[in-house]
Amino acid sequence: MAVNIVAKEFREFFNEEPTLITSAPSRLDFLNTHQDYKGLPVVAVGINLRTYIAISRSQDEFVVASGNLRDDNVKYVDKFSLSELKLLGGKWFGDYIRALIMAFMRHGYSINPFKAWIRSNVPIASGLGSSGTLLVALASAINAINGFNLDRRAIAEIAYEAEHDVMGIPCGRLDQYAAAFGDIVVIETKPPYNVEVLPRLNGVFLVVDTGIRHSTADIHPKRQQEIDEGLNKLLSMDISGSLRKKLGAHYWEVHWDEIREDEISRFIEGLSDVPRRRILYTLRANESTKIALKVIKGEAVDIKDLMRTLNLSNAEVDSLISRYDWREALIGRVMTYQHRLLSEYYDVSLPIIDELVNFLVNEGVYGAKLSGAGLGGSVIALVRDEAMAREILNKVLGRGLAPRGWVVSIDGGVMVHG
Repeated sequence: MAVNIVAKEFREFFNEEPTLITSAPSRLDFLNTHQDYKGLPVVAVGINLRTYIAISRSQDEFVVASGNLRDDNVKYVDKFSLSELKLLGGKWFGDYIRALIMAFMRHGYSINPFKAWIRSNVPIASGLGSSGTLLVALASAINAINGFNLDRRAIAEIAYEAEHDVMGIPCGRLDQYAAAFGDIVVIETKPPYNVEVLPRLNGVFLVVDTGIRHSTADIHPKRQQEIDEGLNKLLSMDISGSLRKKLGAHYWEVHWDEIREDEISRFIEGLSDVPRRRILYTLRANESTKIALKVIKGEAVDIKDLMRTLNLSNAEVDSLISRYDWREALIGRVMTYQHRLLSEYYDVSLPIIDELVNFLVNEGVYGAKLSGAGLGGSVIALVRDEAMAREILNKVLGRGLAPRGWVVSIDGGVMVHG
């Protein structure tokens, strides 16, 4: 139905049929949030809130229109030629399209002018990767209409370059690769940026939009600066041998995945409070993600590692692994644990978000955490089934804990709809 809607709107606006339609899923920032810009693996879930692009070739200029912005009664059409190609600033939606064309051209691709209509079911600035899904859907459309024959990884990388390199937004590769591949994926954020599709979990995901908006560009640089402050202090200490070789002056230079907390803990204690907590978050979130990946893949998990990493007692572990749905229950514990880390060690939660997470956990979800950069956006929860998820969502809305939410399903990656 969504494909028919975007085709109809394109036809009404441009008075012609689109050549093709593409779409890409939004994503849940599932595990290892705020780690992609550090080169650590992240886990994302593609969901069935998608962005659709209808496109056809144009004679001499690019014309792009947004149905969502038209609905909001704001300026919704961007027109330009290649000779006029530049970013306009001021949070203009057309800058994403312009930046994407620039990214293609940086790789030597000749882009023919096109007409495009955007219709998105992804709420903007809600922690669901709205810009990533827009860029990937449009990159796929440009790829298809120009016959470039790029694969999903190449499409994701060009979309990332448009946002990070051209627009200067300090994002990692999570959003773009999640939109390109969909499903549940672990994304390696160091070259060659491998993507592994993971087995699907039982249950459904509940997404609760807090209604609070905050920009990634306001959060990431500050956290990155705080980590760098801690790293430079560590490098001034008497650290020798293999540990020093794993460190670096900047957050992206560190071999985080090779550092154990027990080997660096005595040095971290010498840092001031904020850098100390930022570095501890990085190490602890990554270790808990390793455990979650083993569980999802069906690999053996060391009980002592489980207890140590998630701060669980023997009784808690016994209770978890004796359940018929132990797999989802354990993944849920990791989700909630990582939310606590995001709140207490990374300071990207808010009291109202913590209250929402606590409410969801008390209502019986497997686990819950914020999704995205934080300080607003959405909270996600893994729930036993759709009926339970809808019941909990109604309670959330009824108590005024959030203005809206969705029960979503796992969805595939970017696709061309003919």
